[in-house]
Amino acid sequence: MYKAYWGMEFNPFEKGLSEKNFFQSNDFSQAMSRLEHLKAVKGIGLFTGISGIGKTYTLRCFTNSLNPNLYKVIYLTLSTVTVLEFYKSLAYGLGVEIYSKKIDLFKAIQERIISLSRDKKITPVIIIDEAQYLKTEVLNDLKLLLNFDMDSKNYAVLILCGQPLLNNILSKQIHEALKQRIVINYNYEGISKEEISEYISSRLKLAGTFSEIFNANALEAINSCCNSSTRILNSIIEKCLILGCQQNIKVIDTDIVMLAQNEINLILFKEV
Repeated sequence: MYKAYWGMEFNPFEKGLSEKNFFQSNDFSQAMSRLEHLKAVKGIGLFTGISGIGKTYTLRCFTNSLNPNLYKVIYLTLSTVTVLEFYKSLAYGLGVEIYSKKIDLFKAIQERIISLSRDKKITPVIIIDEAQYLKTEVLNDLKLLLNFDMDSKNYAVLILCGQPLLNNILSKQIHEALKQRIVINYNYEGISKEEISEYISSRLKLAGTFSEIFNANALEAINSCCNSSTRILNSIIEKCLILGCQQNIKVIDTDIVMLAQNEINLILFKEV
């Protein structure tokens, strides 16, 4: 109902929009340029930022741009695992036989990566999301697993993606060797105040609405409430549109934004 009220053909602030319609934020552009460089040089890349800031979406856009004849993507989301479980999940993604012993898995995984790179000219791209949950033992093994030809070759791309806590974890002395192997590092800053207005306007136009629905004060309030998170931003905007429709108003102001924020906080509080 609220979509018709505001003249929108669909909700442009929900998940699932095509990559071609994605808003090109500064974070997105910066991260994508680094991923392209990592693709060329191979090795380990580190990408961090708060939840809902667009990290995983960037990775999805990046992997969708890769030629499947030249790259094999292994995306691992279950990071709260033991070392052996990690090896098994990686072996499964690489199409390697699952052995019961770590030493056999280690050998099989390395041989598979080398075979893909040397014989088939295919670069494995291993992505570990929510990497801040990786156990110390897994992080220790990562640098061993990617040690090829006495640490003289890079046959694969490893992307560690997680929250800022991951930077603190890797700064510890025990992970110094792994940290030194990171060739690309980017920390997301989040959507800026200047980008929010452009983002909202471009999303509404995409849905067929060209009028100014949010006034300047509302945009200021939205910026203060979203904490640089695109996910929170989308939730606030959608709630504002619903409330605006219910109250039969033509322009959303600060009062509507704060009401939307309060309702979202109440939902989150109940979930906790």
